[in-house]
Amino acid sequence: MEGTYNIYIVALSVIIAVLASYSALNIAAKISNANGKMKYFWLFSGSFVMGSGVWSMHFIGMLAFEIHANMDYDASLTLLSMIASVLSSFIAFYITMPQIVDMKRLILGGFTMGSGIVAMHYIGMEAMIMPMELSYDKGLLLLSVVIAFIASYAALFLFLRFKNQRTASWLKWLSAIIMGTAICGMHYTGLKAARFHSHSHLTENTQGIDLFLLYSVLITTLFILFISWGAMFFDRNVLEKMAYQDAITGLPNRNEMNKFFDTFIGNETIGVLFIDLDKFKVINDTIGHDMGDLLISEVGARLQQFIRKDQRVFRIGGDEFLLVVKHCDEKWAEQLAKEILLSIKDVYRIEGNELYITASIGISIGTITSSNRFTLLKAADMAMYRAKKSGKNRYCLYNDALGLEEVRKMELEKDLQSALENNQFYIVYQPKWNVKTNRLYGFEALLRWEHPRLGVISPAEFIPITEETGLIVPITKWILEKVCHQCITWQTQGELQPVSVNLSNRLFQSGRLKDMVQNALEKANLKPHLLELEITESMVFYDVEDIILQLDSIRALGVRISMDDFGTGYSSIGLLDRMPIDTLKLDRLFTNDLDTPRKRAIMNAIIVMADDLQLDLIAEGVENEEHIESLTQLGCYLVQGYFYGKPMKVGEINKLFFNLNDKQLRTV
Repeated sequence: MEGTYNIYIVALSVIIAVLASYSALNIAAKISNANGKMKYFWLFSGSFVMGSGVWSMHFIGMLAFEIHANMDYDASLTLLSMIASVLSSFIAFYITMPQIVDMKRLILGGFTMGSGIVAMHYIGMEAMIMPMELSYDKGLLLLSVVIAFIASYAALFLFLRFKNQRTASWLKWLSAIIMGTAICGMHYTGLKAARFHSHSHLTENTQGIDLFLLYSVLITTLFILFISWGAMFFDRNVLEKMAYQDAITGLPNRNEMNKFFDTFIGNETIGVLFIDLDKFKVINDTIGHDMGDLLISEVGARLQQFIRKDQRVFRIGGDEFLLVVKHCDEKWAEQLAKEILLSIKDVYRIEGNELYITASIGISIGTITSSNRFTLLKAADMAMYRAKKSGKNRYCLYNDALGLEEVRKMELEKDLQSALENNQFYIVYQPKWNVKTNRLYGFEALLRWEHPRLGVISPAEFIPITEETGLIVPITKWILEKVCHQCITWQTQGELQPVSVNLSNRLFQSGRLKDMVQNALEKANLKPHLLELEITESMVFYDVEDIILQLDSIRALGVRISMDDFGTGYSSIGLLDRMPIDTLKLDRLFTNDLDTPRKRAIMNAIIVMADDLQLDLIAEGVENEEHIESLTQLGCYLVQGYFYGKPMKVGEINKLFFNLNDKQLRTV
């Protein structure tokens, strides 16, 4: 017995197959781009949506088939056929999860998926309960199996093709039509292969279409598809926008940047430009965070002009942006950096304010792979910090030499953690001299580090690291205690010489400075006036009022305060009348070229000012008799420099200045 088809229901089954296929292609993209638990949420929900959609096409197609007999369906076999469909869909999605799918996985996945589709169809056929026997045309049955496997491999190929494309496109719709048609082709070929044999004693009846069953399956299927589309729409247009788009600038954020690097599998060379605004914190602190946000928004708008097909811009932090350029070389990266610097430094007119800001840019160039993508970002970050150290408002291209410096810095940072415990630090003392009396005026204590493998490390190299890590606080505590103890040792020899110790701004931020100074003095039983603390003039600009309060409390102990490197960086002349200091130390910049009228005029003005403010004035960098002669002519009699002595260990100091030796010190 042969059946007939309801052409309208057949068309409906094809539409269901196409819609399910389109949903599957979209869900494949969601699975590929999701992370963590969301990846598995989309994997299981996608398997159910795709599987139930294909099964619905199959079931509606069977309802479209009309035979002249009463027909019912075995519930358990029908459910089993649906499970086979969902399971085959799960396999398809699972195969497409990795970024790179090898041929072995593709072959195995296609075979398993094809077997699942075949099982779904023929288990569904066995679920039919009717008063007749069922057999199959072997040729058509084999053809349906072949079509099922072709459809499976085509589906896997399309899943892989579109897994990184999250938006709709005509090509994706065309692929869904091809994929849905292939699945329907397998189903109707399988139905064509079926042969129904009625028994002679049965009376043929014409059974109408079970409209309730048809509508139930159709409505349920469409509901599942629409729910999945709604979830994807909400995820793409609401959740993704919240999670992957910066709220202030509208640019992609750090999450989107991570997703870009996770999904990017190209081997072409790319350029990474790490952009950091200079002194943005000053703007936030002076005119408020609201204005700072508006400024960031304007910067983001200017950076959007650099977004092209092969260039993407991300905002990855408060005032940090990243420009990623595909097919990039050094010349093009440097050209982009120059254009960005020019664009950013133009005046910003925001709510009646004219704001100016610059940026520092670090550039690294390489390929993105799972092994070096983070190295590429780190290299750009290192180059950016080098640009800042070089003066800001400029760019720096990462190179191997810069990388070696960073490796050395990391090694020193690691070794600094144990340097204090292992007694690798020592103190040297540089003499200060009173030219007028031709007598020693005291010493400046300077820290040195004897690395067990690298030798003596320059303070200019390791002190900034201790400040960054906060190690400068315990190290300064150790210095204060050692210096106070050394002063007492000299005092027992009849030598009352004050010693100055340099301070870092981190000491003021810790809130422990006064206690550290007081404890060091009490521990050594040293008179406070023999200890002097040196600050730099730029230091007071971090928090003027707080630093003045802390210095007042320390000076109240009897400890002297001096301002080091006066005349460099930001001028603090306007604060000199408020600063609780006893001494000004002139940078070596003033010692050089004292034979020029302009330099002598400046020096004379500073000397007069210091005298009026009743401050001692010490000139640093004195290296020859010409320096001494020029300074004394101007009226500056306190000096420090190599002419009177380089920084020396205690043993050298004792021999050169006090005529003491180690034996004498031990017998006292």
